[in-house]
Amino acid sequence: MVTPPLPPLGRSRKRSAQVFDAALDDTELVAARAALAGGRWSAVRALLAATGDDWDRRGHRLFVLAQEPGTAAWAGEWRLAEPDSVDAAVLLAFATVHRALNRKARPEAARDACHEAAGLAPYDPSPWLALLALERTLGREEDVVRLFDEVRHRHPEHHHAHHLMVARLAERRPEMGQDPLHEVYDFASWAAEQAPADSPLAILPVVAHAERYRALACAGYAAPDPVASGHWQGRRARLVMKAAFDWWLEWERDDHPRYRVDLNFLAHAKFCEGRPAEAAALFQRIGPHATPAPWSYPDRDPRLAFEAARRVSLGTG
Repeated sequence: MVTPPLPPLGRSRKRSAQVFDAALDDTELVAARAALAGGRWSAVRALLAATGDDWDRRGHRLFVLAQEPGTAAWAGEWRLAEPDSVDAAVLLAFATVHRALNRKARPEAARDACHEAAGLAPYDPSPWLALLALERTLGREEDVVRLFDEVRHRHPEHHHAHHLMVARLAERRPEMGQDPLHEVYDFASWAAEQAPADSPLAILPVVAHAERYRALACAGYAAPDPVASGHWQGRRARLVMKAAFDWWLEWERDDHPRYRVDLNFLAHAKFCEGRPAEAAALFQRIGPHATPAPWSYPDRDPRLAFEAARRVSLGTG
């Protein structure tokens, strides 16, 4: 069997994925991004300065800002004007990684920018997060593991880094099928157990389950319809979903910058599991902040998939 290539970072190839807003509910980020698009860069500078060492929020904001078409050029000018600015160096690193992943810059240039930023801010996990995002798609497995360790050394609960690591691990040995002993499940369970009780990493086993489905479906080892695949029907899957949903009921972290990413994974899992009432509660909390992953898995139109699941769960269609 010829294994088809996996979409980078699990992104859908469908054009409708463009309507999703990566900023989610971060209104300050939305305002700064709009100012940058209008040529007013001081808002971005103030935003990054105000974010401080909230590493999850910093990483989230840098990833979103890096996606703007003019960010790389503007960050380069900022870097020249203020060579000692950590924020300028890190933003340039993220923007160069984004360009490299979209084949508009050389991976070597992105790596150099990340290492330069890391040298200016040895305490900051963000340059290593940018490198991890690059190598998760382009690099060797040993490099991905090493970079994850660099991030985790600086911020043990880094949300985005754990998601990237799970996505890469899930792609190993698709021929094993839904083997519950696959290393992605062990990793996700270990990370959830290591984290504090209120950490959103409690949802990571659900993310691992979805990422493994993506890998299996893309490789032709699972049905392309997640509901029909049966991937969410086994005893182990049900236990994982129940534990994650119970955690959400008790500990919902609506102060976390990426918590709606978790809600989308959990709503998707509950819908695929055949529990529309529980999914409905999650859809209510998601509101307009849908995310392409996991609704795009394995290569679906994420907007249509999200809206269809929401209608069924809420009983509106």
